[in-house]
Amino acid sequence: MLRSVILRVLSSILLLGCAAIAVLADDLPFLGPPGASATAFPKPDRPVADIISPIWHDEKERDAVDETGQVVRLLGIKPGMTIADIGAGSGYYTVRLSPIVGPNGRIIAQDVERDYLAGLRQRVRELGLQNVTIGLGEPHDPRLQASSVDVALLVHMYHEIAQPYALLYNLAPALRPGARVGILDATGHTAEHGTPVALLRCELKAVGYREVGFHPLRGSDAYLAVFVPPDQASRPQPASVTACKE
Repeated sequence: MLRSVILRVLSSILLLGCAAIAVLADDLPFLGPPGASATAFPKPDRPVADIISPIWHDEKERDAVDETGQVVRLLGIKPGMTIADIGAGSGYYTVRLSPIVGPNGRIIAQDVERDYLAGLRQRVRELGLQNVTIGLGEPHDPRLQASSVDVALLVHMYHEIAQPYALLYNLAPALRPGARVGILDATGHTAEHGTPVALLRCELKAVGYREVGFHPLRGSDAYLAVFVPPDQASRPQPASVTACKE
């Protein structure tokens, strides 16, 4: 009796260990060293929205206005690229960009919500997507490896970032030369799940990013703002970053 109990306990421990290794294996290909601490930066001087995206009711509605197609064309996403889908959520962009970048490209689907990632892992497995890496980030740090990303996408979630200055600062080293950051958001206030364009530009500029494109998207009140990151020499020191007002 005692032996069977011990065997069951050992079996459970082994299964838990395998599960932990599986999660870790997903994280390892993209996980980089920790960046600057959130406490080194000011908090945003504006509301931070709850983590939810009410602009679309379902994926068919987004498909109908060709939101992904517009973004792909405007950012020049091509086969072989590595795309960081930051705040990937249920994976709307992840599963649509995966076949576009192809077998020689990669999608790094990253989120801070474990429940979202669990659902996305299941979706990726069911679709058989072999070029998707899924991992848990931090609210102030995407934890991406240096010079690993061609395009970073932040889709309908910028207003939900609790530590935008730290996240943008820690994102910059992960971007390769010539890389771009595409931020999709609605034109409302941050408390209403949007980001005013002037506020977005101010917050990105505060961390040294430079705007290179702005595109209203057809079919909604959303826009795509495109930025290039600062290099190491021109990236402001955390203590010099000043919070922008909405």
